[in-house]
Amino acid sequence: MAQEPPAIGRMRRRLVLEAPVAAPDGLGGATQAFETVAALWGEVEWISGTEAWRQGRPEQSRHYRIIMRWRSDVDAGRRLRDGDRLFDIRSAADPDGARRRLVCLAEEVTP
Repeated sequence: MAQEPPAIGRMRRRLVLEAPVAAPDGLGGATQAFETVAALWGEVEWISGTEAWRQGRPEQSRHYRIIMRWRSDVDAGRRLRDGDRLFDIRSAADPDGARRRLVCLAEEVTP
């Protein structure tokens, strides 16, 4: 059974799509920085959260489903910014192949 696309009114979060770029570090290497690609509207829905102990400290992981209008330049490796919050895109898919919407699975990054 096909899922209905979300109503346009549910896509009310203003998100910024960012792409990784290599920036020279002055020592012959490079550091990863991000540059703004586009601003877009989307729906951010919490899916799950977990906590694990790593190196004696608790580490939290929060997973989200982000739905937006279809774009060809969104894929894993890019990220979305919502104010101070960052979401690493883990996967992006067009659920029905109609190029109407894009569903991204993302993990929130704690800077």
